[in-house]
Amino acid sequence: MYGIGELPHLIKHSLDTQVSLSRLRRRHTLDERVAGRTVVITGASSGIGRAAAVRIGAAGATVALIARREPELREVAEQIEGLGGKAAVYPCDLNDFEALDATATRILADHGGVDILVNNAGRSIRRRLDESYHRFHDYERTMRLNYLAPTRLMLALLPSMRERRDGQVVTVLSVANLFGGPGYSAYVASKAALDSLTANLQVETLTENIRFTSVYMPLVRTQMIAPNPLYRNAAALTPEQGAQAICDAVIDRPRRIGPVLGRIAALVDRVLPERFDAVRSARFQLGV
Repeated sequence: MYGIGELPHLIKHSLDTQVSLSRLRRRHTLDERVAGRTVVITGASSGIGRAAAVRIGAAGATVALIARREPELREVAEQIEGLGGKAAVYPCDLNDFEALDATATRILADHGGVDILVNNAGRSIRRRLDESYHRFHDYERTMRLNYLAPTRLMLALLPSMRERRDGQVVTVLSVANLFGGPGYSAYVASKAALDSLTANLQVETLTENIRFTSVYMPLVRTQMIAPNPLYRNAAALTPEQGAQAICDAVIDRPRRIGPVLGRIAALVDRVLPERFDAVRSARFQLGV
């Protein structure tokens, strides 16, 4: 059994292993994939979303930036334009579905369609079961932003992709969807719902050259993990490394990107669920 501090390091290393192997077989560059295309990125004002937007914009895409904070979005747009790229700013609180619908309509009107959607925005809540009995609203608000908002955005943007028979949806999930995430049940469940949805949408659109890529992101040093003292000194990706995983998803268009160790864990969970539950329980109790 791995210690709390050791496991994130192993997960990070196993993601590096998968990405390195995929790069050996690579036939395209980021520029070839995105130049002249429109890429929508949610949660683009900071962290992984911001870093990914800058890299994709510098590679020649027109990046539609979505987040709540307009000043930060303007800064990202200026940074992209300073690198010779193009960016458009769309301030929007994705929890507000009317605003979300209006933003999607504006993007389609401004750009005539979307080639790539990156569902990056998300909310994380760390709260154990015994702390959640009277906090059903935690589950509601997490599901609203992490599942319902990207679902609504996909329903708005996918028709243009299907009409052109070309497009990609990259969805940022959590490595906890492979390992389990006790203490983060609301967060992990919302991401699992999105994972299941995109898996089924992939089957429906497989013959239309639409690709859904799930990125099972390990721990990333962003504002989202700051409140958890257990993660203060844990191994974590930088936002730029997280952005690289998104760029790898766009370049290679795989069905899934995630740590090799996580895929093994998911397989063990299917074959020996009781044993794996015991391992996860021991880790959770150690953390408590």
